[in-house]
Amino acid sequence: MYDVAIIGAGIIGTFVARELSRYDLKIILIEKDTDIANGTTKANSAVVHAGYDAEPGTLKAKLNVLGNSMFDKVCEELDVPFKRIGSFVIATDEEEMKSIKELYERGIKNGVPNMKILNRDEIKAKEKNLNEEIIGALYAPTAGIVCPWELAVALAENAADNGTKIVLDRKVTDIRKKEDGYCLYMDKETIETKYVINCAGVYAGEISKMIGDNTFEILPRRGQYNVLDKSAGNIVKHVIFQAPTEYGKGVLVTPTVHGNLLVGPDAEDINDRENTATTRDRIEFIRQASKKTVKSIPFNATITSFAGLRARPSTGDFIIEESKKAPGFINVAGIESPGLSAAPAIAEYVKDILKEISGALKEKQNFISNRRPVIRFVELNDEEKEQLIKKDPRYGRIICRCESITEGEIVDVINRNVGARTVDGVKRRVRPGMGRCQGGFCGPRVMEILARELGKEIMEITKDGKDSYILTSKTK
Repeated sequence: MYDVAIIGAGIIGTFVARELSRYDLKIILIEKDTDIANGTTKANSAVVHAGYDAEPGTLKAKLNVLGNSMFDKVCEELDVPFKRIGSFVIATDEEEMKSIKELYERGIKNGVPNMKILNRDEIKAKEKNLNEEIIGALYAPTAGIVCPWELAVALAENAADNGTKIVLDRKVTDIRKKEDGYCLYMDKETIETKYVINCAGVYAGEISKMIGDNTFEILPRRGQYNVLDKSAGNIVKHVIFQAPTEYGKGVLVTPTVHGNLLVGPDAEDINDRENTATTRDRIEFIRQASKKTVKSIPFNATITSFAGLRARPSTGDFIIEESKKAPGFINVAGIESPGLSAAPAIAEYVKDILKEISGALKEKQNFISNRRPVIRFVELNDEEKEQLIKKDPRYGRIICRCESITEGEIVDVINRNVGARTVDGVKRRVRPGMGRCQGGFCGPRVMEILARELGKEIMEITKDGKDSYILTSKTK
C-alpha cells in the first residue's frame, strides 16, 4: 500500500510530489497521458505573476505572492531557466488608468513588493516599441518568465530521485473508499493508498465525483497563442499585459525564457476537455488585439500557434482542501492563473494539510534537493565544448540546427529517470523542433535516436504517445 497517491503530473502534481518526497512516505504519481506536463502545463503563458490580480484574502492572492518569491531557489536547485524580467499592465485611456490604480491598491494589500505606476515617458524609457497611445502602466518588477514543462519534468525527476514512483499512461477510472484508505482502479492496474491528492487539472471535478464529492465543477476555458521566431524576441523586454476584463488579463505580449516572442491568449469557454485546436478567427482576434500593446509585431515571423485549456473553478478561487465527503482525499482543483506562479506555495499548503490529517510527517535525512544538471551545449564556451566533445563525441553532432541541439543532449534526456519516450517528449525537454522549421529537418533524426536508445523499431516511435504514429511503412 502507498502512503500517498497523486493524480495528475502537471506543474501542480509534480510540485506536490517533489515537496512530499522530502518526507518518509511511499508516494506514487499517476498520469493518464504518456508524458509529464501534457495538459495545461504545456500550453500556457509561462508567466510567474507578481500577485496584484487576485482579490485580497483569497487563496489565489496569498499563494501567488508567496509562490512568486520561491521561484529563484527552486529553479536554481533544479537547473531550470527562470528570468525575473518584470511586467507592465498598460492603460490607453483614463478609464483604464482607474483599473491600473485599483490593481496597484490590490497589490499593496496582497503584499506585492516594489510596484510603481509609471507615466508615458517612464514607460517609453523602458519599452520603446509600445503603442504611442499608452498613457500609463503598473510596473511590477518581481514578475518573471519560466518554461513550465521543463520545470514540471525537472520536478518529476527530482521527486523520482527521492523515491517517488511515477507511472504514465495510467488513467484512473474509479476510486473506492476502504477502511484504511482508497483503492484506485486504472485501465492497466489497481493500487491501494492511504491518502489521495487530486491534481487532475481540467479533470479534477470528474476525479472528485468518483468519491461522491460534487461540491464544485471545473469548466474548461480555451486560450490560443502565437509563438514568433527569436528574431522577434526583443520587441519587448518585459511581460506586457493589457488592462484586465471579466475574461482575464487580456492578450499579453512577452519574451519567452528561450528568446522567442509569445502573443496571446484569447478566452473561450468550451465543454470539451480535450479540444486544444487552434482556429483561424481566434488567432486573428489575438493578432488584432495585440496591436493595442505593440502595433509593429511581425506576425510573418510566427513559427507556430497552439491552444491550452485553463481549469476554471465554479467557486472562483483555488480549491485546496480535504474533501468533506471523503476523509484523506485532498482536492487541489481549479488551479487556473496564477496557478503556475502559486505552484511552489500550493505544494507547501498541501503538505501542511496532509501533515494535519495524518498526524505527523517525518523528514528524510538524505533528501536530494538538486537535480543532476542539464548540459546546454549552445551555452558553453569554446573550451568547454571542446572538452565535452573529447569526452563524448555525440555532443559534437548537431541534430537541430535552429536551436543548436546536439545528439548528446537528446540521448541524455531520453535516458534520465523520467526520460523522453516520444518526439514531443524530446522537444519539450531539450528543444529540437522548437525553432523555425518546427522539426521539419531534425524530426527524422530525433526519431532515429529515440528508436536506437529505446530499443524500438522506428515505426513504433510516436509524436506524442498513444496512437500518434508518424511512420507506417518503409518506402525504400
